[in-house]
Amino acid sequence: MKQDVLRILFVAAEAAPFVKVGGLGDVVGSLPPALLDLSSTLKGTQLDIRVAIPFHAVIPRHVAPPEPEATFSIPTPAGSQKASAYLANFRGIPAYLIDGDPIPKEGGVYSLDTQKDGEKFTFFSLACLELCRALQWKPDILHAHDWHAALAIHQLAEIREHDPFFRFTRGVLTVHNLPYMGAGTDQAMRAYGIKPRLDPRLPPWGSYQPLPMGLAAADHITTVSPTYSREILTPEFGCGLETFLQSRASSLTGILNGLDMKEWDPTTDRMIRAPFSRDDLSPREENRKALLEEVGLDPWSDAPLLILVSRFDRQKGIDLVADALRQVQSEPWQAILLGSGDPLLEESARRLELDLPGRVRAVLRFDSQLSRRMFAGGDVLLMPSRYEPCGLTQMIAMRYGCLPVAHATGGLRDTIIDLDDPTRSSGFLFETASTPALAAALRRAFTAYADRPSWVARQRFAMSQDFSWSRSAQAYLDLYNTLTDSTQTQGEIE
Repeated sequence: MKQDVLRILFVAAEAAPFVKVGGLGDVVGSLPPALLDLSSTLKGTQLDIRVAIPFHAVIPRHVAPPEPEATFSIPTPAGSQKASAYLANFRGIPAYLIDGDPIPKEGGVYSLDTQKDGEKFTFFSLACLELCRALQWKPDILHAHDWHAALAIHQLAEIREHDPFFRFTRGVLTVHNLPYMGAGTDQAMRAYGIKPRLDPRLPPWGSYQPLPMGLAAADHITTVSPTYSREILTPEFGCGLETFLQSRASSLTGILNGLDMKEWDPTTDRMIRAPFSRDDLSPREENRKALLEEVGLDPWSDAPLLILVSRFDRQKGIDLVADALRQVQSEPWQAILLGSGDPLLEESARRLELDLPGRVRAVLRFDSQLSRRMFAGGDVLLMPSRYEPCGLTQMIAMRYGCLPVAHATGGLRDTIIDLDDPTRSSGFLFETASTPALAAALRRAFTAYADRPSWVARQRFAMSQDFSWSRSAQAYLDLYNTLTDSTQTQGEIE
C-alpha cells in the first residue's frame, strides 16, 4: 500500500531565488515547486518537499529569521563541528540554509581554492543528513545535485545499513556537468572521517572524489537530458568514468530540464520593448530595431540578426564562432555577441568586431536584461557547444522566436527539431563541433531566412514547444515512486 506522505529533500550548492550562478540554481529553484504543482493530481499521497543549500555569504541574511530552525553537531574524528539551519521559504517550499564555520562569511558560491570548497561542501553534505535527524524528519528520497552534494549520497549509503533513521531513505544523484567531480576534497574527507568508496567498478582515482563516490553509492543516477545520459557512456564524454557508468546503465535515466514558462514569456516580458506572441510576430521588428540601436549598430535590411548569449569558454564552442562568421561574411548578416570569460576568447570577439565594422558588436559582460532583449529581437541564436548536458538558452530563444543554430549534442539534440518541413522545424543542427560544420549550418539558416513565410512558420513552431517543468516533474515523481515502492517491498519482506 502506498504511503500517505512522500518526503523529498533536495540538496544542492545553489537554488533560485536565494542564489543562482548557473543552470543548477534554476533547476533546484524550479523542480521542487513543479513537483508540488502535481500534488493535486495525486490520489492518497501528499508531497513534503524541502530544499537545503549552504548559507553562502552572497545570500542576504534577512531572507531567514535571525534564530536558526535547528542547531546540531556533525561528528568528526577530532570531535564535533557545530552547524545551524535557518528556515526560509519560496513558492511554498521550505528551504534550509546551512551555516557553520566552514561556510565562508565572504566571497561567492564557488572559489578557485579547491580545498576551501572541498571543506565547505563536505561539511554541507554531512550537515544535511544531521539536519534530518535534528528535525526528526525522515526523507524517503534524498535528491542531491552534482559533486557539491554527492557526499551526502555516499554517506547515506554508508550509514543506513546500521542506522534505522535512514534505513528506507533512497538516494538520487543528478549529474549536471560530469567533468566537475570535486577534485581537491580528499583532505576535507579525511578530516570528517569519510572513507573512500572502494567500489571495484570505479577507477582508482574515483574512490577519492565526491562525484564518482556519489555515483557509486546512489540508488539511481539521473542526467539533465536523455542524450547526455547516453553520451557519458562513451570515452568522448565519460571523463574516465564511462566503463563504470556502463555498469550502472540500468540505474541511469536522462530527464530533460524544464523552463519556467511564466518567467520567460514574450507576451508579458517587461524587459523588452514590444511584447509579442506566436500569433502576432510583427512587434519583433520593433524589438530588433531597438536592440540594434542599443548596441550601436545601424540596421541592415533583409539581413538576419545573429545573437550569442554565453559564457566565453571552449566548452561552449566560442572559439568556433569567429572563424565561422568570417567564412560566411559574403552573406548579409549582423551579429551581437554577449558574454564574458576566457580572455583569449574575449579578445577574439573584439578582433572580429574590428575586422567587420558595422556587422558585429561584442558586449563583453554578463547582462541578463540585455539577453532578454536579444532573444526578443534576434533571428538566429548561435550555440555551438562542444557538449551541453541540457542547456536552457536554446529553449528561451525558441520561446521568443529566435531559432538556434546548434551542435547536435546533449540537450540541444533533445530540444531542437531540424527538419525540411518548416511547420515542424525549430532550428538548425550540425553534427561535428567544427568551424566548417557551423558555417554550413549558418548557410542553411540564411537560405531559410530568405523565404520569409517559411521562416515565420519555423518561428511559430519553435514558440509552440512545451518546455515547461510539468513533464519533467512527472518523470521525477515516477522515479521517486519506483524507488520508494522497492523500499516498502523490502520492509514488508523483512
